[in-house]
Parts: sequence; structure tokens; C-alpha cells
Amino acid sequence: MEKRELICIGCPMGCPLTVTLDGGAVVTVQGNTCPRGDAYARREVTAPTRIVTTTVRLPAVSCKTRSDIPKEKIFDVVRALKSVVVPAPVHIGQILLPDAAGTGVDVVATKDVAEV
Repeated sequence: MEKRELICIGCPMGCPLTVTLDGGAVVTVQGNTCPRGDAYARREVTAPTRIVTTTVRLPAVSCKTRSDIPKEKIFDVVRALKSVVVPAPVHIGQILLPDAAGTGVDVVATKDVAEV
């Protein structure tokens, strides 16, 4: 049996979690005070995901992945964004890079940018 210690980011409580694994499968999650903690812990130890936030050239517009992507794909998404140049105007939610690095998740603008 393996134990992993985590701090939950599912809500503002920040509960300390202890996850017990057996052969890579989650056996128990302890320490959570809400159901989100259990779900977060199970996902984090078996298939962690993240939201990527960065900027692309416009000269610069802030952006993020529309939803979380597998953690191991973060650098692939960032590399794909290096070549993205977006002409103004840009609107919040506009897709700047569809299907980023084959994740099935789009990268979208997080702010409006008027003509430069």
C-alpha cells in the first residue's frame, strides 16, 4: 500500500488529504470535508490535469485552455502557442488555437484587445 499526501484545491477549505493506493488504484481518500475533495484526490493521483494560462503574440493577448488538459501535455500546448500570432481585434472567448496539441481542448482569449 502506498500513501500520498495532498492539499485539496477543490474549494477554499484547502483540506489536507491522504490517499491510499494499492497497485495504482485508489483504495481510500481521507481528510476531505466535501465530495469535491474525494473527486480531486482520485483524479490527481491517477490522471492529473491542469488549466494552462499564458499569452500569445498580438503583440500580446492573455489566454487559457478552455478546460483542463492532461498534465503531461502542458509543455506540448505551450510549444504550440509559441507560433500563434493573432491579429486585433480579439474578443474574450475567441478561439486562438483549436485542439491544442491534440488534447481536444481549445485555447481561448481571456480579454478583449482593440485594434493596435
